[in-house]
Amino acid sequence: MFRLAAIFALIANTAAADPNFWKFEWPNTDFETTNVQSWVEILSGGPPKHGIPAIDGPSFVDVFDESRITDRELVITLELAGETPRAYPIRYLMWHEIVNDDIWGLPVAVTFCPLCNSGITFDRRVGGQVLSFGVSGKLRNSDMIMYDRQTEAWWQQAVGEAIVGELTGTELQTLPSWMESWEDFKARNPDGLVMDQPDTGRNYGANPDVRYDSSDRPFLYSGELPPHGIPPLARVVRVGDAAWPMTRIAEAGQITEDGVTFIWTAGQASALDTRDIG
Repeated sequence: MFRLAAIFALIANTAAADPNFWKFEWPNTDFETTNVQSWVEILSGGPPKHGIPAIDGPSFVDVFDESRITDRELVITLELAGETPRAYPIRYLMWHEIVNDDIWGLPVAVTFCPLCNSGITFDRRVGGQVLSFGVSGKLRNSDMIMYDRQTEAWWQQAVGEAIVGELTGTELQTLPSWMESWEDFKARNPDGLVMDQPDTGRNYGANPDVRYDSSDRPFLYSGELPPHGIPPLARVVRVGDAAWPMTRIAEAGQITEDGVTFIWTAGQASALDTRDIG
């Protein structure tokens, strides 16, 4: 099903891979400024601009008041020094992909691309300006392209870099966050906070992309597949510019390579990076 849909979408997208076609929907985007080598790299994922609505200023509840999330469900954990730890459930990010939050004056964007299973948190400040982000509906290498509402520049979610528009080449600062089970978060942070369910009528807790993880190729992806026989949709743990398959960490229990130690406990992988510690 995914393969057939991808073929039809790719045919339609190839014909429309022209900024002149997009300018009607994006009149404020500077398409003359970009580091994209070929516009064919950018494809429509289906939804239009803001068709997947980002969440702004989410509400939170105390950990002990949350009863809807099951123990094995994933959350993106954000633990900042001196602040109450916060959990952003994947059951909500699956439908919204971006949460624009403010943690005692620190503007953050918690982002999640369901096609890549990439959960990354960014500082929303750029050059003295606070940006807010939305979902463009476009994909590049099967990864979500975000846009900022202030300049309508396009940003690659996986690396936090502006790729189209006046901010092209600007990189967002990433903040330390990770995915873990709700069970682990609440056990470690009994006084923590968890994002409350948005009042939007979505079928939260259901996966709209059932069986996608077993596909042999990412949606609308035409690039090279991973080396060493690693399945394209395999889960990995990323540290800097390197990644390690979770299956390998699980089989070994513990791996130390290039100053990084990976430990598999309770069905999850954690990493300790000592490369920059003198």
